[in-house]
Amino acid sequence: MSGVGARALVARELRRAWTGGGLVTPVVFFLLVAVLFPFAVGPDARLLARVGGGVIWAAALLAALLPVERLVGPDLEAGVLDQLAVRGVPLPGVMLAKIAAHWLGFAPALMLAAVIAAGLLGLSVETLVRVEAGLVIGTAGLAALAVATGALTAGLRGAGALAGLLMLPLAVPLLIFGAGAVTDGTGALKLLAAVSLLYLAGAPPVAAAAVRAGMD
Repeated sequence: MSGVGARALVARELRRAWTGGGLVTPVVFFLLVAVLFPFAVGPDARLLARVGGGVIWAAALLAALLPVERLVGPDLEAGVLDQLAVRGVPLPGVMLAKIAAHWLGFAPALMLAAVIAAGLLGLSVETLVRVEAGLVIGTAGLAALAVATGALTAGLRGAGALAGLLMLPLAVPLLIFGAGAVTDGTGALKLLAAVSLLYLAGAPPVAAAAVRAGMD
């Protein structure tokens, strides 16, 4: 797939995300979790600061899951992916473009929202920097998981519930290492990067194979 074609696919996916509520909903959900959590555990500033990084990561994981049904399913049902395959566009490349667009569509906004969440949870500047570094790395893996899950559940009845059951267990390593990076630092970040790279490498061919099966 040429560079121009890849950019066109990414731009198309971004337009869909920005015009279909795919950007606003995850960010609003993320902030709601950050706002409600202090009410649940009470006003203990030390407790909030200690668990705040994990709360942000759990909220980021759930926010990334919200638009899964819209990532692949609509294009498969509308025949867009069939047309791209007929034109010789490699499906793994299409899935990689979807991953890039999904990441660009929600990760930067989520990182900005994390600054607000850090203020609500009483996180220090140093902790916030570690959280942001983890989000830069880990949200790429979340985007890859979301696209692969969307492809595997596309066209199935109850796809949203199935997507959650499939994606959440696979996302546990990202959650563990992402939250661990808040306190452990470099070691957890390296493990987080390794898991993200593994998902980024594996998601496009897995998603492409699922789409081919759905076309049959």
